Amino acid sequence: MKEDYFKKTGVTVLLGFLLILCFFLLKPILISIIVGLLLAFIFSPIYNFIYRKTNSKNLSAAVICFVFAFFLISCIWFFTPIAIDQSLKIYAGAQQMDYVAVLKSISPSFFASEPFSREVGSIIQSFLTRSANSLTTSFSNILLEFPTLFLHFLVVFFTFFYASRDKEDIGKYLKSLSPFSKEVDEKFFEYSKGITSSVLYGTVVVGFVQGLIIGLSLFIFKVPNALLLTLLAIIVGIVPFIGPALVWLPVTIYLFIAQNPFQAIGVAIFGIVASSLENLLRPLIVSRRTSMQPSLIFLGMIGGFFLFGILGFLLGPLILAYLIIFLELYRSEKFSD
Repeated sequence: MKEDYFKKTGVTVLLGFLLILCFFLLKPILISIIVGLLLAFIFSPIYNFIYRKTNSKNLSAAVICFVFAFFLISCIWFFTPIAIDQSLKIYAGAQQMDYVAVLKSISPSFFASEPFSREVGSIIQSFLTRSANSLTTSFSNILLEFPTLFLHFLVVFFTFFYASRDKEDIGKYLKSLSPFSKEVDEKFFEYSKGITSSVLYGTVVVGFVQGLIIGLSLFIFKVPNALLLTLLAIIVGIVPFIGPALVWLPVTIYLFIAQNPFQAIGVAIFGIVASSLENLLRPLIVSRRTSMQPSLIFLGMIGGFFLFGILGFLLGPLILAYLIIFLELYRSEKFSD
């Protein structure tokens, strides 16, 4: 009896030690692994479609990985120089713009006081200057840190390929490790798939589409620095309660002030369509049963951003979602054998 106890204790301690070592071993590339898993989940419908046509797991996974890699590399190759150039222009423009005159043209009565107008203008100038400088640095780092980024990309696509190809085997293996009953495992995986779809498709993909629509209008009506504004529209489009209006409304006001009413009305029309798209697409993509409260998604995104950076917009809500799944299963007393 004691011998069995010591054996089990020794195995548990050894397993815990190895898990800790593996965590520190994979910590530098952990985010890349997670990104690869998320990509495999997002592109799972496309993989299934290709697999039905080819009946080859290797070929299906290779096709989606190659297409995505080609698209990503093309975007980085063509858009990074443009983004750096536009961020430098914003930085130079932020130094030269007369903010007091702009503020008074927006609201002459509110900014009637000269000292108050100068103070607000100074704050805006400082914010825009720092933001543009940060953007320039970020885009420049893509070129300067290419070897490190290349290794991360390899990890992402390695994980993407094998997670797409072997997703069924991975699911079976995870279920075999679960200490809970088969019923609980099925419930957990069902809820996990539904809630992950809710976050990724219902929030991220919809926000991405909204941002692209705003970006399309910016390019059509030849708004300055359209690429950077498009990237910003995609980011704020993903965040609940904020949305792409944070981009297209100021752009519309700017165009009216610059006496370009045709462009302003055009951007406003695209903006209204993009902002309304959420109410049309989300119910089609996400079922009501697996939807997640926008407030929780918002909190998860903000907390995830502070913890993981830009990828926190994805990881934060998912972490909260899985916690909620466990709490719901615990509350309904489904953790019984």
